[in-house]
Amino acid sequence: MKNLAAKPNLRNQQRVDVATDITIEKPDGESLTCAVANLSRSGVMISCNMQTVRQLLPRQAAPVPGQWIPVRTRFSVPVLPTQPVAIVADGNIVHLRRVARDEFHVGIQFAEFEGNGFDYVDRYVSTLLTESCSNR
Repeated sequence: MKNLAAKPNLRNQQRVDVATDITIEKPDGESLTCAVANLSRSGVMISCNMQTVRQLLPRQAAPVPGQWIPVRTRFSVPVLPTQPVAIVADGNIVHLRRVARDEFHVGIQFAEFEGNGFDYVDRYVSTLLTESCSNR
């Protein structure tokens, strides 16, 4: 499969709320399943508990710029309502924030997609943004 580099995250990508599961694979091969909080063309914000944070970030501290933690993500997006497509993207954990007593948001910036993954994410985010604008 051809890999396609993601667009750089300039924090100007619109995010959409998404409720789906995502599998995060660490460099040592350990995999964790988390919930997606939101998705953009350049990254994904996952929601997890302290136990998961400890597994992803051993020091339980936000990553220092340039010392990001590489991960591989696997999730699906519906290209058509009845046809989900699997997305595999390499990325880096770049953000950690506590949002409740035992709920944390972990930000992953996409670095590279397998196959047409970027195009599928782009199309899905665009569709959700269009739907939210028309529902206002």
